[in-house]
Amino acid sequence: MSENNAAAGATPMQDSSEALRAEGLGKTYAEGKLKTHVFDGLDLRVAAGETVAIVGASGAGKSTLLHLLGGLDTPSAGEVYVAGQKMSALSDAQRGRLRNRALGFVYQFHHLLPEFTALENVMMPVLLAGGDVEEGRQRASALLESVGLGHRLAHKPGELSGGERQRAAVARALVNRPACVLGDEPTGNLDEKTAATVFELMLGLNRAQRTSLILVTHDRRLARRLDRVLELHDGKLRELAPGAV
Repeated sequence: MSENNAAAGATPMQDSSEALRAEGLGKTYAEGKLKTHVFDGLDLRVAAGETVAIVGASGAGKSTLLHLLGGLDTPSAGEVYVAGQKMSALSDAQRGRLRNRALGFVYQFHHLLPEFTALENVMMPVLLAGGDVEEGRQRASALLESVGLGHRLAHKPGELSGGERQRAAVARALVNRPACVLGDEPTGNLDEKTAATVFELMLGLNRAQRTSLILVTHDRRLARRLDRVLELHDGKLRELAPGAV
């Protein structure tokens, strides 16, 4: 049995159709005697292939929640399960490998490495996972072609427009065929037309790969396009009815 599937203490999710699950999630920040509770007993289940928008006021903790779900931060209480594994049971190195294999990240800023070409940036997660170089090149090329950047493979980020850089970031997030993509305002720095294009690409690619999508956004027009819309308020998630979004 591989290390990824048999990491010490790893616990399979009860439902194999789940891409990600959080149970009783809590996060508290302490500064001296002052304690700030961001979440307390937050629960979330995302099914395989499901798209979920998380909305809420600035400062509600949406980005913090995304970091906890992605294993980039540690909860004060509760558990996060990704691709059948309990994150708290893994070492830092194991969590890093799980993130690279099972999760994709798209941020408001593209975070492409400036010294590498678009092709090299997109294939990077495959190489970090120990994958074959040629396979990584083929996957990255196909994804860049699918997002309209087939003619930009050899261009570095500084030679791409803002929309092109963000499309490359979307391709990079999907290159390892993750169980779930986490997006933190991925269209927030783009003009309305470019934002709509990038959003449609994210939806199309996620549905084609049956990859789940959790999207933090202030744009409720985009949020309404996803399967569910959850509002984060007072440390709790509540599902919004379609007419309330």
